[in-house]
Amino acid sequence: MTTLLVANDGGHLMQLHTLRPRLGVGEDVVWVTVRTPQTESMLAGERVHWMAPCPPRDLAAVARNAVAARKLFRLHDVRLVVSTGAALALSVLPQARLRGIETVYIESATRRDEPSLSGRAMAAMPGITTFSQSSDLDRGAWRYLASPWDLYEVTPTAPRPVRRMVVSLGTQEDYSFRRLLERLVPLVPEGTEVMWQTGCTDTTGLGIEGRARVPAEEMRAAIAHADVVVAHAGTGIALMALENGRFPILVPRRAKHGEHVDDHQLTIALDLALRDLCISRDADSLKARDLDAAAGHRVTKVADPPPLHISGVRIPRQRIGNGAAPAATAAVVAMVGDR
Repeated sequence: MTTLLVANDGGHLMQLHTLRPRLGVGEDVVWVTVRTPQTESMLAGERVHWMAPCPPRDLAAVARNAVAARKLFRLHDVRLVVSTGAALALSVLPQARLRGIETVYIESATRRDEPSLSGRAMAAMPGITTFSQSSDLDRGAWRYLASPWDLYEVTPTAPRPVRRMVVSLGTQEDYSFRRLLERLVPLVPEGTEVMWQTGCTDTTGLGIEGRARVPAEEMRAAIAHADVVVAHAGTGIALMALENGRFPILVPRRAKHGEHVDDHQLTIALDLALRDLCISRDADSLKARDLDAAAGHRVTKVADPPPLHISGVRIPRQRIGNGAAPAATAAVVAMVGDR
């Protein structure tokens, strides 16, 4: 009996990958995600069903992947489907429910107060169990599962020179973050070895060699050997830094500068800063002393975290006041067509 683990690439997949050992889903697992150098590296040796890229709010991509996902239910005897979002959940989870398969949606850790559009659609569909990773979102159709950040603790260490750095801007298409690079490049100590993962950001004239994408295992190894990690405030890179013992400097992208669709990265950075799990700075306020401060801390993880119980849970539905979620659900069901 197979479990499908469904997530968009980036932070959504990193969250599910980190949660997987605690979910009790067994070894018969098929991952459903988008093929990138990062996902190929992260899921090396796993069974994976590759889907087409599914940008935010792209209903045409949702429809194409919904059609492609039908194959999953012909090839595998699926007993459980679990997703951490985002748009891929809309393509796969409604089909599972139409087939009577137990289906679980775990909202992204980025969503503290309100669920995402995908989350609202999942909560509106009867039979889909919805969990949050924020205690603030523990109401109605949502039950608090656990916070990924509770597993980490930070301790100060002796001051150390900054000799190796990792800088990651993520891989989101169409959203540049040159503002961070322009501030950071002059602050890097002379002679420091830096891996610059720059996504779609133009690095012309900055005197650095940026790489659009870096395979997950290469990124993990670089972070493990780095003195400092500076990154946009994405959950994926934040988790990877903490998992590898690094105290990251998180710089949120801002919608007002055209760096993202909204300001959810402010929430991530604030949440981790309040837990003393990062240094949070706006790109325009980053200073050299922040690099020294980050190098002077190390992160440890709880050795044996408790299991999380997601199967067989029944959570009451809530009435959805915003018409967007039911409309999105109806659209997905229409896209799927006959079972």
